[in-house]
Amino acid sequence: MISYMKGTIEEIHTDSIVLDHQGIGYQLIMPSIDLERISKSSAEVKIYTYFQVREDAFQLFGFLTKEEKQCFELLITVNGVGPKAAISILSVLPPNDLKFAIAAGDSKSISKAPGVGAKTAQRVILDLKDKISLEEMLDSTSDSISDEIPMNTGNDKNKNDAILALESLGYGSSEILRAMSDIPNGGDLDTEGWIKEVLKRIGLNL
Repeated sequence: MISYMKGTIEEIHTDSIVLDHQGIGYQLIMPSIDLERISKSSAEVKIYTYFQVREDAFQLFGFLTKEEKQCFELLITVNGVGPKAAISILSVLPPNDLKFAIAAGDSKSISKAPGVGAKTAQRVILDLKDKISLEEMLDSTSDSISDEIPMNTGNDKNKNDAILALESLGYGSSEILRAMSDIPNGGDLDTEGWIKEVLKRIGLNL
């Protein structure tokens, strides 16, 4: 199995690149988020890879980070989600955003991926939710609050009430939780405080 490749980027297409590795050009299908971040360069780049073998074709998929590759491998374990759909999902949701969406049950965010319908998005959540720890996600997104907001404290009711209020305003669960993960000293906030702090982080000020 090819774990990663190093080489120079010779061509960039709408859904893939051609990587020159030791004089051979390899076509790697990549998420559009990654394609936007790279450019043709003589500098050597490292691409993490997934090699798919089918009866009618061999395909290489590429990722700029290990985390992207790990998310891709998780997604293709879901019934009905093939590599093409997994790449589509990762093209609209970076790994952390995808994990928040799964943990929060936010099927709307996942179904924004081209070719991924509501039923498929719900299946992704159902199959992968147990594999995503929301507590770990909150810890990993902000070092400053790694131990500041335990998941089971007396402040949970204030936080949960704030989530319900924000959802009623039209905000998605994953968007709310991402904002909450950036709030230090959340244990000191009441419901109104949570709402104000979240809105500040998603572009509104009360």
